[in-house]
Amino acid sequence: MDSKATSPTGRTATLIRQRIERGGDRLWRLDDFRDLSFTAAAQALSRLARQGAIERLSKGIYYRTRQTAFGKSRPNPAAIRKLATSRKNAFPSGIAAASHLGFTTQNPRRAELATTALSLPRKLVGEDALIHTRRPEAWSRLTATDAAILDFLRNGGKTGELSAKETIERMRMLLSEPDRYERLLGAAHTEPPRVRAMLGAFGELLRRSDEELRRLRESLNPLSRFDFGIFAAMPTAKNWQAKGTR
Repeated sequence: MDSKATSPTGRTATLIRQRIERGGDRLWRLDDFRDLSFTAAAQALSRLARQGAIERLSKGIYYRTRQTAFGKSRPNPAAIRKLATSRKNAFPSGIAAASHLGFTTQNPRRAELATTALSLPRKLVGEDALIHTRRPEAWSRLTATDAAILDFLRNGGKTGELSAKETIERMRMLLSEPDRYERLLGAAHTEPPRVRAMLGAFGELLRRSDEELRRLRESLNPLSRFDFGIFAAMPTAKNWQAKGTR
């Protein structure tokens, strides 16, 4: 009997191969084999990838293909993007952020993401994905919706389809949800001045406390003017140094 096959590492490799073969074409993660030795599982997956039995997509992530009439099967793009964003702080950006927040019904032609990391694995999010890296670390404490709001404010609402009045009202509703404004205030110090100014204008609209608004106002250069984009139509925009208001 082959001593390699009966060793602990060999038995682990056999178990993993059997599971993968029974599973058909799907994504596999190292975490899927937590009941086995971590080191032995990592070695077995690496060996299977070298043998061509599975394809390595990223560290600890593999794909088992199957042959179809059109060639080898490919992993579902939505599934691998979801997997990628669960492993690192990644948030919808651009049109994807506007869609997530309900400002547009458009779907982006390619994935657009913002991340606090230096990069995201292209094999997972898509080779043509538009990735905005190095977002402030404060975003890591935010929900996807919170981060999408900051992204939408950074863009001055230009990725939405609603009228100015509808956009302002929908943003007001989003910012009115319990604890959201407080969370965004916690990240405001890392945002560009125009975003802090817009948060201040919405805070005034929402009748937030004088202390909250004072801290935001003191963080702004009183001589500067900020591009609010569509949000310049807010009745409070002029109080927060929006361009085009008097």
